[in-house]
Order: sequence, then C-alpha cells, then structure tokens
Amino acid sequence: MTMKAKPKGTPAVPRVLVVEDESDIAALVAYQLTRDGFRVETARTGPEALEAVGREIPDLVVLDRMLPGLSGDEVLARLRREPATARLPVLMLTAKREQEDRIEGFELGADDYLTKPFSPRELVLRARAILRRMHEGAGISGGRVLRAGPLRLDVDFHRSSINDEDLDLTPTEFRLLQALMERRGRTQSRRQLLEKAWSVEADVSDRIQTRTVDMHVRRLRAKLGDIGAWVQTVRGFGYRLKVPEGVE
Repeated sequence: MTMKAKPKGTPAVPRVLVVEDESDIAALVAYQLTRDGFRVETARTGPEALEAVGREIPDLVVLDRMLPGLSGDEVLARLRREPATARLPVLMLTAKREQEDRIEGFELGADDYLTKPFSPRELVLRARAILRRMHEGAGISGGRVLRAGPLRLDVDFHRSSINDEDLDLTPTEFRLLQALMERRGRTQSRRQLLEKAWSVEADVSDRIQTRTVDMHVRRLRAKLGDIGAWVQTVRGFGYRLKVPEGVE
C-alpha cells in the first residue's frame, strides 16, 4: 500500500475517513462530523478504506469492525504494519458490546471504541479528544515531559525518545509507558495498567487481563531495547519501571 502524504499548503482542517458499510449510519456520522468542522470522506468496504488512505493519509479513521470484503480488524492490522500509518488514530465502531470485544479492539491498536447504537455527538467528542491527545501542543514548547535516564516522554506532544532518537510506539504502547513512568519504581497490577493505558474498567477475567497487558509489555520492551529490562515483572501481581541506581 503506497501512502501519499497531505499536500503542503492545505488548510489545517482535520480530515476524517469514515469506514462504514451501513449507508444510513455513514451518512449520519459524516453529517455530524462535517457540521462540526471536519472534512469527511467515506468508504464502505475494507479495500475501499485502504485505497482512500493510500491516496491521502487522514487525521483520523472512524472504522466499523464488521465490513464486507475485508474486516475492520484486518484493515486496522494493515494500517499498524505500515510505518506511515502505524500511529494513525483509529476510532472503532462495533455492534459487539461485550467487554472482551472492546479489549480485542484495543489489542489490535484502536485508540478508542464505540458500540452501536451510539450518539453521533459522542462520536464527535471522542474524535476531538483523540486528535487533541495526538496533536495538542504542536509547535508549543514547555509541555509535560517525563524522564528516566535517556528515556524521554513528551506527554503533550505525544512523543517518546531514547537518547533523542524517536521511538515508534503505538498510542496504546505510549499510554502504557506513560503509566509506568508516572509511577516509576512502584508496582502496578495488570488491572491498574489496563484501566490507565486502555481506559477500560477492569471487570474482566484474569485471563484476559494477563493476555492483553503481557502482550503489550513484551512489545514495549522490544522497542525500548536495552532499557526494556527496566520494565520488570513482579510475579503474581504486575509490572513496574525500575530505574537503575544512579540514573535520574
């Protein structure tokens, strides 16, 4: 999939790709987003969505999970595999209401999740919240920064780096690292991390908590390289960020 960047000189109006096969829902969502100042393009199938992203990468994708041709899950997986779209914000829509289904969506790399039926106004508010988290503070210095030795996390800019080399973290990995750095040295349970990094009420089974959190911790450690060893497992409980003595 060849990606085309946004052309220079275009107005700074957020562009949203709405991927929904039910025409009534797609029209309603597009209307509400347009009314609130977004530029909107729609697609009805998975292949159409990937084609649209290939033409021009949007600022946000509103993605139905159940699509003809190619499921929303597979579309999201392909977006996350491409360097150009690995951090593209995605708000998933689904008719599934079970907590485990929501967690599966976050595991795939979704930034937020709405179940049908939903309020179009809530969708707009969630879309703006996602974009604010991703882009708030762009061009402004003095944001909240977390540091641990060579590891740096700029919360407002949503940037992370080691020795000034940018890390390619997904939004979920970023929130997980933020949760660990905010309480460095203190052990947090999988339940606590699930609630902080995924914004999910952790009333799910221990099996789901373990699978979800452990998988993302493994990925985070791999991306942190040698510093990944600082993310320590506390057997039978959870994880903590343990910085070596003498490292500030």
